[in-house]
Amino acid sequence: MGNYIFLALVLASFYGLGKLFVKANLPEWKAWVPVYNFFILSKLLGKPGWWSLIMIVPGVNILMYGVYGFNVARAYNKIGTTDMVLATVLPYVFFLKLGFDAQVKFVGLSKYQTEPSRFIRNWVDPIIFAVIAASIIRGYTIEAFTIPTSSLEKSLMVGDFLFVNKFAYGPKIPQTPLSFPFAHHTMPLSENRKSYLDWIKLPYFRLPGFGSVKNNQIVVFNYPDGDTVAVGDQNSSYYELKRQIAYLIQREELNAGQAPQPFSHYLGLAHEYMQNPRNPFPWSNLPIGEIVARPVDKREHYVKRCVGIAGDTLQINNSVVSINGKVQTMPKNAQHYYLVKCSSRVFGEEMTMRNGRNGLSNLSLLDELDIYATEAGVEAIAKDSVVYRLNMTAEVAARVKQMPGVISVNRKIDKKGEREFSVFPHDPAYAWNNDNFGPLLIPKAGLTIPIDTHNICLYEKILNTYDDGIHQVSKQGGQVVYDGKPITSYTFKQDYYFMMGDNRHNSADSRSWGMVPYDHVVGSPFFVWFSMKYEENNPVSGKSVIKSLTKNSKEGKFRWERFLCYVKDGTLHSIKIPFILSILGIWGFSKWNRRRKEKLTQKNTA
Repeated sequence: MGNYIFLALVLASFYGLGKLFVKANLPEWKAWVPVYNFFILSKLLGKPGWWSLIMIVPGVNILMYGVYGFNVARAYNKIGTTDMVLATVLPYVFFLKLGFDAQVKFVGLSKYQTEPSRFIRNWVDPIIFAVIAASIIRGYTIEAFTIPTSSLEKSLMVGDFLFVNKFAYGPKIPQTPLSFPFAHHTMPLSENRKSYLDWIKLPYFRLPGFGSVKNNQIVVFNYPDGDTVAVGDQNSSYYELKRQIAYLIQREELNAGQAPQPFSHYLGLAHEYMQNPRNPFPWSNLPIGEIVARPVDKREHYVKRCVGIAGDTLQINNSVVSINGKVQTMPKNAQHYYLVKCSSRVFGEEMTMRNGRNGLSNLSLLDELDIYATEAGVEAIAKDSVVYRLNMTAEVAARVKQMPGVISVNRKIDKKGEREFSVFPHDPAYAWNNDNFGPLLIPKAGLTIPIDTHNICLYEKILNTYDDGIHQVSKQGGQVVYDGKPITSYTFKQDYYFMMGDNRHNSADSRSWGMVPYDHVVGSPFFVWFSMKYEENNPVSGKSVIKSLTKNSKEGKFRWERFLCYVKDGTLHSIKIPFILSILGIWGFSKWNRRRKEKLTQKNTA
């Protein structure tokens, strides 16, 4: 309905603009030609013709409508407070109101050639056009991101500040154009207030890009499982939260002596529990809050490595990934959990850290090895030994193996056939875990596969949510029913991808929530301009800002070697020297050019 209302407002503004053109001795028909009408209006107002090009950019054009409204009000001498507010906030209505006002005449903006208001000249105009320019750049070309989690550690690290190239796969048109500038899904200084309005919803459309998603590329995308969130814990998957509550309910009922039920029964009870926003999460006692849906472009941004593209068959055997039967090379900086058996308390005792998470007490040693304190713990304790669980790269594991007091270092691998409830597809028929997963056929646009009651759990979310809008999919008896009709096969409408983190045992990725649709793909990280450690992961070196300015990357908070680096498939390549030389060159040229102009001026006045 919102789309139709917005279309009606635009058409009404065109109609009013036609009346305003007549008042300025211009043909009325010119107001009905999109973009051209605003080109004519720009010339009428004495403004640059390129203003009209901004009107074809979704989202930003809404801001530009207000800019035109502001100037139209002045050009037609309607400068009262009410008129100026209406012209800026609702220009669609203002154009219509002004067009039918018989007393209104076009007077132009000549008296504003030298802007009488210093506030408008010095602040309003520059800020508005800075916001418009930044919105275009951020929405369609390059956007700044921060790596929030250790999913790609040590390829892209927590605390990396980077730029994402949206032209890598083609920039997407905003699907919810009514949004607060520079905010993603939540308003600044707020934890739960939406930054967008879904009154207007545009269909998915992607502009041409430089290429397509390839195997092993690192990709930024909108988190598919984030289509629904609990406001009380927006950083977690709503579906995972519901499963966790369902398991707690199941355990309570079984402990109370009740007869076992299908897991769908416990999921139903968890669903009912989560519908009351005042109910607390059992593990934190914080209120669940409202359950809200998010459009695709407002879902959380995730960054992972694409290990499987559309049409691939993926399988993981003992943590080794195979694509179409071919074993894939492990990323250079991949991390795994290792079980480190020691004859003494080399890494200290397990303790609760200030952030509430468990860690080990020998923080200095962990920091020296760059093992995150939040990803280390005690696995087992014996009379003469202790087994630690440490998340680290193979290179660090080799160093640990040579340390005094270390007996053995072995990679921790989940056994085949042991089902992990948090692993996709969350169905007892598939006993998959993080290290033993698949085989799984990744859907491709145009690919038709058989669908039955056994494999529907692999593709149910695709069929009912991602592929072709919202549909009803269920199992009835021995059949799969799609919008009330039994189906035995399905043809996919778009490509899908399997994303994984290089931090293989500490990553919420496609092994947890399934595949990523192509319409969720945002871009590719291409430049890290700044990087720092956070105290919760590196309690020793990540603590002080001022002292770190004179320390190296190992001892201080700043990872100097990661500053100003070009990113290619997760590997950083420093461009510090070319960057610094370019800056010096620009500065030197500007200084030389300024002196040259001063000499010419002096020569001409002599």
